[in-house]
Amino acid sequence: MVGYPTPGGSGVVAAELAHALVERGHQVHMFSYDVPLRLRTGLPGLRYHPIEAPDYPVLLGRPYEMAVAGTLAGVLAEEPFDILHVHYAVPHASAAYLAQEILGPKGPPLVVTLHGSDVRILGRDPALGKVLRFALEKAQAVTAVSHALAASAREVLDLTRPIEVIPNFIDIERHCTPADPHLRAQWARPGEAILLHASNFRPIKRPRDVVRIFARVARKMPARLLLVGEGPEAPAAYQEAVAQGVVDRVTFLGVQPEVAPYMSVADLFLLPSEEESFGLSALEAMACGVPVVGSRVGGIPEVVEDGKSGFLFPVGDVEAMAEGALKILQNPSLHEEMSRAAAQQARDRFHVTKVVPLYEDLYRRLRGQPPGPFPPRRAADP
Repeated sequence: MVGYPTPGGSGVVAAELAHALVERGHQVHMFSYDVPLRLRTGLPGLRYHPIEAPDYPVLLGRPYEMAVAGTLAGVLAEEPFDILHVHYAVPHASAAYLAQEILGPKGPPLVVTLHGSDVRILGRDPALGKVLRFALEKAQAVTAVSHALAASAREVLDLTRPIEVIPNFIDIERHCTPADPHLRAQWARPGEAILLHASNFRPIKRPRDVVRIFARVARKMPARLLLVGEGPEAPAAYQEAVAQGVVDRVTFLGVQPEVAPYMSVADLFLLPSEEESFGLSALEAMACGVPVVGSRVGGIPEVVEDGKSGFLFPVGDVEAMAEGALKILQNPSLHEEMSRAAAQQARDRFHVTKVVPLYEDLYRRLRGQPPGPFPPRRAADP
């Protein structure tokens, strides 16, 4: 497994998939340039391999792609691996293809999982797109986390190969913790609603819209806003809170290794993104029974059922999103109904036990193995 260590969706999914596979009896080796934020390195059967790219004055940046390829080729040459699975195609798909070429017949089948901006943004770059398309056409399997993303990949990269859709997932029992009244009291007074947003605070997440939505809600009812994460738009979100006169009711929590405690005390999750390949943070909120108000874009409608587990509106329609938020928060029976529906949808469609077997089935097919459970490995097996 190769992935980024950052708190974005691709890094989270790679780490959680590694955990789930290990807990189902597999041996997993995780490659990344730093320990992924969500990776539980102490799990038996899980090994972490650092990717270290050299720094040399003549180079423009570190040669990360070559470092990935070389690290993979070195480790895979020494140990028999069944599958090589990379998350976020840039540059992991081309680096993994290069490692396969170095290894020759010893190279395992390659699975590439597309996560969003690797296709929708970087795939449109004239130089990167050509390399990305070549690497994806060469991979033994390509998956996307939503039907919307699969369609974008075909359009942007003009791919001719099949793309399997395997959605993101959540381990509800581990992720969702009971609401901590002491934690809630730390952020909100009795009678105040808690609105939550968690992201990497890139422009595409529209965090200023989050603040604008909250400001409109706060004018109509007592409320607090919790912002989890950090990124280039965090200062702009703070300035927006100042401009809207709500900075005293907005708390910037920065990057948190676990978002579940904050999900558990939230009343509503805001996701007004300009683009989302899936909306993993929305799923994490829904799993904890938190309704979502967000944009009707990308893969979000495949996760949030409009009118049942939340409300979806056109990108940038701050007024409508605020009205939707108020409709949920000011109607206790509707909030309870949507809370139950959100949790049920997460369990029925995206539970770890429903999605991870889809990856296992894919691995079996690539190895030429029949359907059914994987045979247990002996403790000494790699």
